Amino acid sequence: MDSITKLSFTLKIRGYIALLKFRLSSLVVMSAFFGFLLADGNLSSYVFLNLILGGILITGSSNGFNQIIEHKTDELMSRTFSRPLPSKVLSIAEALIFCILIGALGLYLLAMINFSSFILGLLAMVIYAVIYTPLKKITPFAVFIGAIPGSIPPLLGYIAVSNDFGLEPGILFIVQFFWQFPHFWALAWKLDDDYKKAGFRLLPSGDRNQKSAFQIMLYSAFLVPVSMLPWASEMTGTWSMWSAVVVSLIMYYPSVKLYFTLDKKYATQLMFMSFLYLPILFAMYCFNQI
Repeated sequence: MDSITKLSFTLKIRGYIALLKFRLSSLVVMSAFFGFLLADGNLSSYVFLNLILGGILITGSSNGFNQIIEHKTDELMSRTFSRPLPSKVLSIAEALIFCILIGALGLYLLAMINFSSFILGLLAMVIYAVIYTPLKKITPFAVFIGAIPGSIPPLLGYIAVSNDFGLEPGILFIVQFFWQFPHFWALAWKLDDDYKKAGFRLLPSGDRNQKSAFQIMLYSAFLVPVSMLPWASEMTGTWSMWSAVVVSLIMYYPSVKLYFTLDKKYATQLMFMSFLYLPILFAMYCFNQI
């Protein structure tokens, strides 16, 4: 194999890996992992292995389908023009075949756990790729639709063990559902100029204004009572409840500053704090589990 062929092969492999969006996939797998732990799952079981591998493959497939659908708009944004499809590292056909294969494998792995896990994985893929992705150009309400598949991972992790759509997995779904709004809107505030190049209006009021900032602050405030729900349902103890309130208030602070100043730096602070918030919160739930 000559050097040019090796370079081409390496670029292809990197392109396929980039389709998966490993950083995003790792956050999904982390949430599923904590849901699995909260359900007293066995980390040495085949169920756990299938959950992690299946979660990575399904998330990667969904991310890939998203990039296939948006490859034209990705060419317009500075943050996405170097992705595998706009940069022509991969063709649409190559990406499509890859996403179908890994998506099918991921669903198969979840089906080996139980039928409920399979349905959740399929639902997440369909809502994200078929409904959420096209809606991003039509209405800011797309964020609410996208929050549904984005909230499935901890639910999936719990149901992989329990195989029961009960109160506990529902609470984990709600916690991650409300977290996504300040998380995503902070990112949308920071990248609003770039998003507008592609015709996306993802902030709640369509622009970086007081109304959008108020909704970001409001949903950040919702995290305080929502984070207490595992304690209220006796999933975890008192220590984690008070810790969750403190962590939620810390995350709430930059959203208040953003509302009063409309300064992008506070959106950046909120975005980075949101990345830390979820793993810290779920870790506290697991450590203080009753």
